Amino acid sequence: MSKESFLREFINEVWNKKNFKKIEKYIHNEYTIHLDPDDPWERKTLSHSEFRNRMELGSFKPFPDMKFDITSAIEDENHVAITWILTGTNLGQIGEHPPTKKPINAKGMTIYHFKGHLINGHTQIFDRKSVMKQLGFI
Repeated sequence: MSKESFLREFINEVWNKKNFKKIEKYIHNEYTIHLDPDDPWERKTLSHSEFRNRMELGSFKPFPDMKFDITSAIEDENHVAITWILTGTNLGQIGEHPPTKKPINAKGMTIYHFKGHLINGHTQIFDRKSVMKQLGFI
């Protein structure tokens, strides 16, 4: 299986279907967030349990219906770069902000880093400010 196919499967199974039991199938036990501005885990290396915690509390608690649609992908030997559209509805608290019940739609790009056949980190950029505007926080 190509790294791109592997990554697409990971996004679908773990992120879109929320099948957290499959994290270890796709994610290396040392997952480093190289760059992800405004992410509290930026520059940290996460274990499987920390990765799962980040997903559950940081992503799915505020947006339980969060979904990623990959719009393009480019693969090289140790990376897969994807562009994506993120959609979801804010049904949980974000920091001190109560749920707005408003939908979001945001575009972004992530470069996933591979170690062997497993994903061991990412470099990501997306416009979090537009998400905050869509939710009415700014």
